[in-house]
Amino acid sequence: QVQLQESGPGLVKPSQTLSLTCTVSGGSITTNYYYWNWIRQPPGKGLEWMGAIHYSGGTYYSPSLESRTSISRDTSKNQFTLQLSSVTPEDTAVYYCARSFGTWGRAYDFRGQGTQVTVSS
Repeated sequence: QVQLQESGPGLVKPSQTLSLTCTVSGGSITTNYYYWNWIRQPPGKGLEWMGAIHYSGGTYYSPSLESRTSISRDTSKNQFTLQLSSVTPEDTAVYYCARSFGTWGRAYDFRGQGTQVTVSS
């Protein structure tokens, strides 16, 4: 059973960089054909795909967030990380990490429980 766990600060100030880590257990982030995604859900809105890193390290980003988003990984720790720069209160959301097979942005088979991030001064 694959498990994903998000971690990071719950409160970030405007203009700062939000940094979250997803720790994966029960499976390797280098296993062929799996994609490791970051998704968020602002209050009262639907899920928004932010980006993904795939099994060999390639990255993919939502066009609307690409200029502010960076996803990286640490294979020795089986973790991948999201960085979102220049945050505003509109970036307040529950942030999730999730796994998908063969593609990104959909068909997630495992997802973390989510972590609330609030952007406020």
